[in-house]
Amino acid sequence: MAPQELKGILVALVTPFTDDGTKVHEGRLEAHINRMIDAGVHGLVPGGTTGEFTASTLEERKQITELCIKYAAGRVPVVAGAGALSTKDVIELAVHAAKAGAAATMIVPPFYDPINYEQLRELCKEVYEESKIPIVYYNIPSASGLTLSPTELASLKDVGVHYLKDTSGNAPALTEMLFELDDQITAFNGWDTLTFYGLAAGAKGSVWGATNVIPELSIELWNAVAVEGDLKKGRELWRKIYPVCKFLESYNYPSAVKTGMELRGWETGGLRKPFKLLGQKETDEFAQIIKASGSQVQKAKWLSNSA
Repeated sequence: MAPQELKGILVALVTPFTDDGTKVHEGRLEAHINRMIDAGVHGLVPGGTTGEFTASTLEERKQITELCIKYAAGRVPVVAGAGALSTKDVIELAVHAAKAGAAATMIVPPFYDPINYEQLRELCKEVYEESKIPIVYYNIPSASGLTLSPTELASLKDVGVHYLKDTSGNAPALTEMLFELDDQITAFNGWDTLTFYGLAAGAKGSVWGATNVIPELSIELWNAVAVEGDLKKGRELWRKIYPVCKFLESYNYPSAVKTGMELRGWETGGLRKPFKLLGQKETDEFAQIIKASGSQVQKAKWLSNSA
């Protein structure tokens, strides 16, 4: 069977927890996935930064992948986050994801102690050979410590990397990949405040955490810019969306996203310590930004004790 093509708005999915933070809350996850798919998202990307993968065990990460595939029920592809600190763990997660039915894996290179380009190639090659499903390379130099040139990124095609989530914030580099290296790699924007530019420049998709909070606006933007080619309408939508993205990038990202979801009335269970939902001042500010975007805001139970 040919691999599923990835395109459009792929939501960088949160991981909802039980109120005590000890377990993944299956009901909340299912409700959120249905909410995203009903709004029109084109794919799910669990197990990334927004999904708090660093606070989850390998078994939990496998569970999350399985649940996402189960709840998506073939409606949209699932790209399973498989980044870890050792090749052994990455392969274990990627092979599991392939067997569970994921369309691809997303790999962030080992962080804390950065690897080099050759080591990254070897890692991707081993993972691809073992899992046999496409790799989305998660390019986030601020977290991985590894900065690669556009040419180096595109050359990862040789070792199973079909797609790139570009969370570098480097617009000229993204431009080079979209206009000069697009025959080698499919670059998705992954930097929230560059989403409009990325789509206008022809990116075939965006892996977008803000979509957890504003799914309807995310799809409207995709349809306006990527489908209809209506830049005027796209700019009008971006004026509403940009302040949300700017706010999210100003704080711990998963904390801000989950706070935004709580403001929409969607329970998340909060974050795993030491992280937590934003304080009251920031929450009130975010509520006004979300309201200004035209999205509905509700007072959720978690916000009363988030400060």
